[in-house]
Amino acid sequence: MISVVIPLYNENVLVDRLLTEVFMHLGSLGELFEVVCVDDGSSDSTLSRLLEFKKNNKQLKVVSLSRNFGLQAALTAGLEHVKGEYIIMMDGDFQDPPELIPVLYKTLREKKADIVTAIREQRNEKFTKKLYINIFHKIFSSITEDKQIANAGNFCIMNRNAHDAILKFAERNRYLPGIRSFIGFKQASIFYDRPERLEGEAKMSRKKLFALAADAIYSFSKWPIKLCLYLGITGVFVFLAAIIYTVVSKFIGFAPTGWSSTFLAISFFGSVQLTFLGIIGEYIYRIFKEVQNRPIYFVKEFYE
Repeated sequence: MISVVIPLYNENVLVDRLLTEVFMHLGSLGELFEVVCVDDGSSDSTLSRLLEFKKNNKQLKVVSLSRNFGLQAALTAGLEHVKGEYIIMMDGDFQDPPELIPVLYKTLREKKADIVTAIREQRNEKFTKKLYINIFHKIFSSITEDKQIANAGNFCIMNRNAHDAILKFAERNRYLPGIRSFIGFKQASIFYDRPERLEGEAKMSRKKLFALAADAIYSFSKWPIKLCLYLGITGVFVFLAAIIYTVVSKFIGFAPTGWSSTFLAISFFGSVQLTFLGIIGEYIYRIFKEVQNRPIYFVKEFYE
């Protein structure tokens, strides 16, 4: 069986068309399949449209969450409700083309891979959003300890072994593309051009994108804490150089006067210390969230 996980949040304008195409391309494979849609606390008619579609399509299962928990939590909820041997994750905004489902499945079988990731070669989106995402992927892939796939989102297919490995991660601040790379296994990829959004509004605001990027970097890289170390070492060398300059100037009779040097030194070390506190605070906040051990999501209803 092939299982498809699709998180949805206020997508009533496109849910019917999306599911129609997903079902059509899954049907072309000639395999048993199910589609697990996760309604992430939508405030519009997304849930009612899903249930209406389900009346004539028994392969559709709907997980209704008690409120909006975010994309990563909704995907996790879907992964925990699938039964298939092969699992596909895709976004619910129609920017992950359903026609690539057969390509993903055939690539997985032909290459005997555990995971096949769809990599975005081109993004037909707003310039600023595309710029932010490209910068994040370049930074993230270069500073993480484990090899990460650049320009890869949630769109992928995996077998049951990889699926079970991903679900062993219990962390609250999660970034599934990073976890997918971290677990290893035999991985392959396909390439596609990500189309622009046809209908509705993007649910990943700039604030949410930055929050997700921060979760990814802090979870899979020691770079922020190394930055503290490098800045501290730089500060020590600058301070030593200032001492040497002051002592030499004193001996040759040209000691620096005035408040400028003092002010600059205080400002430099003060800013370095505040940077340290901010970065350490981010780690402490994430430790606090993990220690709380709160559930990632709550299911209000499961329509099987």
